[in-house]
Amino acid sequence: MNQPGSERAAAPRGFVTRFLDAVERVGNRLPDPAVLFLLLMLAVWVVSALLSGVEFREIDPRSISPDNPGGVPLQVVNLLSGTSLTGFMAQMVQTFVNFPPLGVVLVAMLGLGVAEHTGFISAGLRAILSVTPKMLLTPMLVAVGILSHVAVDAGYVLVIPLGAVIFYAAGRHPLAGIAAAFAGVSGGFSATMFVPSSLDPLLAGLTQASAHLIDPAVQVNPLNNYVFTTASSFLVIAIAWFLTDRVIEPRLRGTAVDGDPADMPVLDPLEPRERRGLTLAGVAMVATLALFVATLLIPGTPWAAPADQVPAATHPLLAPVAPLMRSIVALIFIFFLVPGVVYGYVSGSVKTHRDVIAGMSKAMSGMGYYIVMAFFCAQFIYAFGQSNLGALLAIKGANALQAMGLHTSITLIGLVLLSGFVNLLIGSASAKWALIGAIMVPMMMQLGISPDLTQAAYRVGDSSTNIITPLLPYFPLIVVFCRKYVKDSGVGTLLALMLPFSVTLLVAWTAFLLGFWALDIPLGTGAHHAYPAG
Repeated sequence: MNQPGSERAAAPRGFVTRFLDAVERVGNRLPDPAVLFLLLMLAVWVVSALLSGVEFREIDPRSISPDNPGGVPLQVVNLLSGTSLTGFMAQMVQTFVNFPPLGVVLVAMLGLGVAEHTGFISAGLRAILSVTPKMLLTPMLVAVGILSHVAVDAGYVLVIPLGAVIFYAAGRHPLAGIAAAFAGVSGGFSATMFVPSSLDPLLAGLTQASAHLIDPAVQVNPLNNYVFTTASSFLVIAIAWFLTDRVIEPRLRGTAVDGDPADMPVLDPLEPRERRGLTLAGVAMVATLALFVATLLIPGTPWAAPADQVPAATHPLLAPVAPLMRSIVALIFIFFLVPGVVYGYVSGSVKTHRDVIAGMSKAMSGMGYYIVMAFFCAQFIYAFGQSNLGALLAIKGANALQAMGLHTSITLIGLVLLSGFVNLLIGSASAKWALIGAIMVPMMMQLGISPDLTQAAYRVGDSSTNIITPLLPYFPLIVVFCRKYVKDSGVGTLLALMLPFSVTLLVAWTAFLLGFWALDIPLGTGAHHAYPAG
C-alpha cells in the first residue's frame, strides 16, 4: 500500500497552505490577549491625550435631549490628566468586579464543573452515541458536538476522540469521524442545540458593554441570539453531514489507517452503575424542570416583571428586567448541578459533599487565565468608554459607511468576514468580541443596525474559521488524535480536512443570517434587527 505521508511531503505547497503558514507566523508574534488589552489601553490613554484638544463637528448622540435637541459636539477626554488617572485607579476594582461577562461565566461554570467532574456529561454523551443507527452516525455526532458547548471545552477532549472511535468501530475512516466532530464542536461553536451555553451570556454582556458607549439604556438579553443559533444548529448539521459523507470520507479512502491498534481507544459501554446514575440523574433533571415550570405558571409569578416595566407587545416573563431573564445563568447552574450531583452519588464517582466541592474547585482552577484576561479587558473597555474614542470612531465610521451608500446586507457580510479574519489571529472568542465589539456595535447602531444583529454576524464569522486556525488552543491536541490512526498526520492534514467545512459554513451561514434579516425573523428573546427598535 502506498505511503500517503511521502506523497504529501513531495507535493508542492499550494497557496492555501502558504497563506495559513503566514497566518500562523503572524499570530504567534501577537502578544498574549491579556497583554494585548494592556497595550491597547495604554494606546487609548496616549491617543486620548493627543486628541483631547481637537474640536470635532460630530454631535454626541448621548447629549441630545428635549432641552437640547441639537446636542453638543463630541469631545475626547484626556485620560492622562491627573483627574482621569486618579479616577481610573479609584474605579479599578469596581470596573473588574462589575465586568458583565465575569460573574456570569464563573457562576455557570460552577454547575457545569460538577456535572463534568462527576462524569454525568461524559456518560450522557456516550449513551447518546452508542445507540445511534449507523446511517445517522454523522449527523448525531455533529449534533452531540454542538450540545457539548454547554460544558465549554468538554467537546474537544471527549466528543472529538469519540468521533474517531465510533467511526472506526463502524468500519468507517476514523479521520472522517474526527472531522465531523470537530465541525460540530468548533465549527458550530456559535450554534445552540436548544440548550444555551455559557457563551450566550458572555457575548451578550460584552455586547451590552459596547452598546453603552452610545446608549446607556440598551439592555441586551442573554438569549438575544437564541432563535438564530438554534436554527443554525440544523444548518451546521446538514452541511457537516453532506461534506463528511460525500467529500471528506471519499477523499480519505486512499489514506491507510496505520496506527498501533494497542494505542487506539475503544468505545467502552456504560457500566450498570453508570446507567443507573444516568437514569436517576435524568429523573432529577425532569423533576427540577417540572418544579421550575410550575413556579412560572402560578398566578402573579415572581419570575415576571412588574406590569409598569413591561415594554409593549412583550410577555412579562420575557421583559429584560424580569427576574426570569436575569436568572438565565443561575438556572444553567442549577440544571447542571442537580443531575450532576445525583449521577455522582448513584454511580459512585462522588462519595461525600467534598467531592462536589472539588468539582467546583477544579472548574474554577481552569478559569484562572480567563480571570486574568477579563481584568485587563475590563480596564480597556472602561478606558475606551471614558475617553469617548469609541463613540468618535463609531460616528465617523457610520458617517463614512453612509457616504458610501452600502446596502445593509453588504455591511453585514463585511462584518462576518472581518470576524472570520480576526479569528485566525486571536483564539479567544471573548477577547475577539471585546476588541471588535467595542467599535462595531456602536458603529452599527449609528447605521440603524441593532447590537443583537451585529453580535449574530460576529458569531457567524467567528465559528466558521475556528476549524482552520492553528492558533486554536486545541488544534495541536486534535492533530494528536489524528496521529493515533494515521501516523504521518500533521497540521496540514487537519487543515486539508477542515477547509471545506470552513468555506462552506462561511458562505451558507452568512446567507442564512441575511435570510433572517430580510424576512425579519426574530433572532432571539428581546432581540431586534434595527436600532432603535421600531
